[in-house]
Amino acid sequence: MAQRVALLRQEHRELDAAIVRLQADRGADELAVKRLKKRKLLLKDQIARLESALIPDEPA
Repeated sequence: MAQRVALLRQEHRELDAAIVRLQADRGADELAVKRLKKRKLLLKDQIARLESALIPDEPA
């Protein structure tokens, strides 16, 4: 599962770089940027869920 988190983090970083490149281009397709941002957010949520599953619950 830790390997999956690492892969998702890598994809998240790659999407971030792609978004920055597209936004720097004045003629960039805004719809494409929005799609990438949405995918990036979904990855962030997946990473958070997997990380919380990796951390054992501590008794209160």
